[in-house]
Amino acid sequence: MDRDRNEDEHGTTAPAADAASDAAYVRHETALERDDRNFVELLQELRVTQTGVQILFAFLLTLAFTQRFTELDSLQRGTYVTTLLLSVAAAVLLTAPAAVHRGLFRRHAKRRIVDVSSRLAAAGLGVLALALSGAVLLVVDVVLGRPAGVAAGAAVLAFIAALWAVLPWGLSRSLAARAARQDGGRG
Repeated sequence: MDRDRNEDEHGTTAPAADAASDAAYVRHETALERDDRNFVELLQELRVTQTGVQILFAFLLTLAFTQRFTELDSLQRGTYVTTLLLSVAAAVLLTAPAAVHRGLFRRHAKRRIVDVSSRLAAAGLGVLALALSGAVLLVVDVVLGRPAGVAAGAAVLAFIAALWAVLPWGLSRSLAARAARQDGGRG
């Protein structure tokens, strides 16, 4: 590996920040070792999200068996069913990496497993964001009314988008800009 370049978790290269941090950042690992590490890191992330999805799904399943469920209007029932199905989809997407790994086990496809699993996890997070927003919309709608429910659901979706998409994007741009400035100082 070029001493002035670092490989990220996807195998792409980026300029090194500086010699001191370059030495600390560079991992002396093979491509296969990197893929193994990336898959383990992805599985750790999925463990965190899967618990939340399971709790949400269990909560939604119990709602249909409460006495007050019969009082829901058609829009609330539609929101309930949609949110339930979104939580199932999130659970499936977030557990799919284990199935992909199992299906490709010992086929020398770790890079493919990591790439596909990463995409599945990203899709799962997107669907989970919708499911969480739907659950909040439903509960606040029942408790405080439709306008408050819509506002709360939208606020939750915006909050998730800010933390799960905008923040990482901003950090990535900041790191790229810093690396570009430092690269410009070397030329």
